Amino acid sequence: MADLVVLGFTDKEKAEGVLRLAKELSRQELLDLEDAALAWRTMDGKIHVRQTYNTKATGAAGGALWGSLFGLLFLMPVFGAAVGAATGAMAGKLTDIGINDAFVKEVAGTLEPGRAAVFALVRRSTPDRVREAVRPFNPSVIRTSLTKDREEELVAALQGT
Repeated sequence: MADLVVLGFTDKEKAEGVLRLAKELSRQELLDLEDAALAWRTMDGKIHVRQTYNTKATGAAGGALWGSLFGLLFLMPVFGAAVGAATGAMAGKLTDIGINDAFVKEVAGTLEPGRAAVFALVRRSTPDRVREAVRPFNPSVIRTSLTKDREEELVAALQGT
């Protein structure tokens, strides 16, 4: 089961830096994310959300593959791929995989202007190495699905105590 961690940052640039870091940690096999999102509030109060997992594109790619296979069976591979891609894209758009969009918007609504948050749904990690890598960005823990003890441990580790 994946754990949800929402970290707050003083600005969007720090949050984007953590997302870039997450990709690097993933390449090093220190972090395996099921989903991630970035939310920020501009100085004028507008809320913006950027998901890192694109269900529409993933659905289109899978649909095109299956459509091509079925199209080959019925001697219409191009038509099958086109229909499969369209169907897959529609299914992907309607599917909410990972972090709930309503939850992201709810938490983003609590951000002060100029601040940002990173939402991470973590399948597995090497906690000590990940915490050490994230600490220079000075995150605050907004919410988690961790037990109280593990959340307190995370807060202490990120504060360097």
